[in-house]
Amino acid sequence: MAGVSTQQIRNYADAGILPPTERTAAGYRRFDARHREAMLTYRVLAKGFGWDAARSIMQALHADGLPAALRIVDARHAGLHDQRLSLHAAAQALEAVAGQAPEAPGPPSSAMRIGEVAAHLGVRTSALRVWEAAGLLMPQREAGTGYRRYGAADVRDARMVSMLRQGRYPLPQIRAVLDDLRRTGSTAELRAVIAERHAALDRTSAAMLEGTAHLHRYVTDHLHVTDLHVTENRALPSDSA
Repeated sequence: MAGVSTQQIRNYADAGILPPTERTAAGYRRFDARHREAMLTYRVLAKGFGWDAARSIMQALHADGLPAALRIVDARHAGLHDQRLSLHAAAQALEAVAGQAPEAPGPPSSAMRIGEVAAHLGVRTSALRVWEAAGLLMPQREAGTGYRRYGAADVRDARMVSMLRQGRYPLPQIRAVLDDLRRTGSTAELRAVIAERHAALDRTSAAMLEGTAHLHRYVTDHLHVTDLHVTENRALPSDSA
């Protein structure tokens, strides 16, 4: 059945991934087309939703009915949408960084103290401390005095943070962009990373669509659930409104 071992099928039946089975007089389970379709649905769901969510969907469907399963499906779609929003925000922040004015003065070659950086960028020293506490800046400390020393890379990062804060980007979002920039080393590489993430989300979304199509077929063909519409009587908006 569905290219899996006999023991796996027993495990899936015991876990509630498959619908309940009848037993013969000798105690053997009887599997039919409904169980085969449940197995296929589970495996296709896993491609888009992941194994854990696919298991939860099938278990909820067989134990508590379709509404319980749909709530899990909806939550996973909402999670994917949140990932898209976060990625879009990161892409916008990256373009804002890449679009910095080229005439902006570069940092001095020697390390700077916090007051010098604040004056250089036109920000308060308290802002630099807040950004450091949020993990956006990581200046070195002088041995003995403990004073902060900002190198060229630190001043560059502080300039990016200042510019993004002027655009009202939240600190966690800025940190994600800076972390990616530090990891990839360039805005071009980070753009490529973001593009691949977009493509990966598209692939996941398509796989989720395929999984829900299988789920719909399984529900309507084998669980005899034919009314998938809202049962509550509600007035529909008039076209002439």
